[in-house]
Amino acid sequence: MPDSKPNRARAPVLRSLCATVLIASQVLVPPSAQAQLLPGMGDGGEMTASAERLLGDRIVRELYRDTDYIDDPVLVEYVNDVWQKLMAAARVRGDLTPELDERFAWTVLLGRDRNINAFALPGGYLGVNLGLIGVIGSRDELATVLGHELSHVTQRHIARMLGKQSRDMPVLIAAMVLGMLAAAKSKNGDVGQAMVMGSQALAVQNQLNFSRDMEREADRVGFGVMTQAGFAPQGAAALFDKLQYAARLNDNGSYPYLRSHPLNSERIADMQGRFQLQPGADVAMPLVMDHAMVSARARVLSRPGVDVLRLWVQAAGSGDFAKSAPAQQAATLYAAALSATQLRDFGPARELAARLRERSASDAPAARLARLLAAEIELAAGQPARAAALLDAKAKDRPEMMLSAQTAIATRNAGPMVAPLRDWVATHPRDAGVWRMLGSLYNAQNEPVRAIRSDAEANVAILDYPGARDRFKAAQDLMRKPGTPVDHYEASIIDSRAREIDQRVREQLAEDKKPLY
Repeated sequence: MPDSKPNRARAPVLRSLCATVLIASQVLVPPSAQAQLLPGMGDGGEMTASAERLLGDRIVRELYRDTDYIDDPVLVEYVNDVWQKLMAAARVRGDLTPELDERFAWTVLLGRDRNINAFALPGGYLGVNLGLIGVIGSRDELATVLGHELSHVTQRHIARMLGKQSRDMPVLIAAMVLGMLAAAKSKNGDVGQAMVMGSQALAVQNQLNFSRDMEREADRVGFGVMTQAGFAPQGAAALFDKLQYAARLNDNGSYPYLRSHPLNSERIADMQGRFQLQPGADVAMPLVMDHAMVSARARVLSRPGVDVLRLWVQAAGSGDFAKSAPAQQAATLYAAALSATQLRDFGPARELAARLRERSASDAPAARLARLLAAEIELAAGQPARAAALLDAKAKDRPEMMLSAQTAIATRNAGPMVAPLRDWVATHPRDAGVWRMLGSLYNAQNEPVRAIRSDAEANVAILDYPGARDRFKAAQDLMRKPGTPVDHYEASIIDSRAREIDQRVREQLAEDKKPLY
């Protein structure tokens, strides 16, 4: 796994800037004007919800193309489970209004970045790095982070920060974000430096991402949301303790979350006061086995390098292993088995997976994760029949459906998995990963028209309307060829969607050429 040290060294700064630059308008206006950038709740100067969503769409359609973007079904399911509970709580509390609920995307994107970071983008998009998932100790800590970022969105902090700026500011900010993504991937270090300096974004490092008032508001509202959702307040206390400790190590720039969410003593004292109001509050949170395994998965999938993967494999046989708690043992075994799989050492991977299944047998959620990992190992080893024996093809959860679909394709028995995935996309039309898997199933069944349409819908889901238009056109061209079997109902859907997406392409082009508000 080649790794460019100069690029790795620049990545923390550039990715942090991608999170903080959305409110870089603080830097781009005089200090005297900055004092006027904090309208109260309901201030009429806010950016409209529609304009904010358009700005978010502009940025996110590029993030979907980022090689660090990852759609791992296990991690996505875990994060979304916490996210949906927070969303439901925000609706109950009235923090999430019906208008924002309808207009915004409310989508979480995962990135392989090993930095401890999560960030809110305009329009209800959130980014979460695998580095964050890899270090937090519980669902409650994850709920604290996501609740805080959710509250930045529901309280319209981005809109309130940008609402007083010029009409061209959103376009400038979007350009800065996308420019820095390009700079982060450049092999020329001077390009990255020029982008940072040229956009004045370096000054953002010395500014608060949001104002301290907004950070306190996100703390307060986020704490209410996460506790309303049933998560333990001790999780927030444990997270703040970790961040406070990490802040003392922040001189090397390794913790972008702290740079964008600075922990001043007033905020810490305010949150500690909230914890103390809870009877019997205790910062210590027990390590739950399935969470420990998910965190281990995040660490491995963040691509730490071959040497680290080998160390994780060896850790399962170290003297310290027997001394650790059961949940930590499960995490060590999970990381070791997945690392061995990444190294293509399938014999050791199977042995470690068997030990993991034995260790987790008494914990149902953990046992499920261990079983899915065992199936994943067999698929990677080219043994789909063994994988099929570990899976329930009738399961309705996304990770097991995706593994079952891969197994069905590999065993040349795709038919039974078409209906479950088709039902899934009917209720989750923006799930690009399932659309693409459905396309692979159709290809395996020699149904090219349906396969092409599925690929087109996957492009729609990631906001790639030109790509979707091309795929719909390809499906139409294929249907016109003599000898191609045509399902007239499917043909009608394709023609209708082709017209709709062609219109979206024109609208997108027009939107990209004009200010957002």
